[in-house]
Amino acid sequence: MADRTQRIQSIIGKNISEIIQFELKNPRIGFCTVSEVWVSSDFSYARVYVTFLGAKYPKQNLEELNKTRGYVRSSLAKKIDIRKTPEITFYLDETYEKMNHLDEVLKKESEQLQKMKK
Repeated sequence: MADRTQRIQSIIGKNISEIIQFELKNPRIGFCTVSEVWVSSDFSYARVYVTFLGAKYPKQNLEELNKTRGYVRSSLAKKIDIRKTPEITFYLDETYEKMNHLDEVLKKESEQLQKMKK
């Protein structure tokens, strides 16, 4: 069952990424990448985690993307062959920002340790 779920998640992620990139004509969304997809056990709900590279206000971009959920879902239904197309909700993936923040903190701590050793 886990293999099927992972396969469905991968297919949904790939297709949603293509829909966002090639079909949506909203310039307020910007450059968006799908980083991860989670589907419920009955495939009726999908959480799609996205990142907006180079965006100054990613939360506003996310709001614009969530406004297009209906179009994305209907377009997804045409592309994939499953019994029920899941309800899609987009979420902001902040992993990259958290990783950068952690790197900065570790770098500062390392510099302080170097100063203390001297």
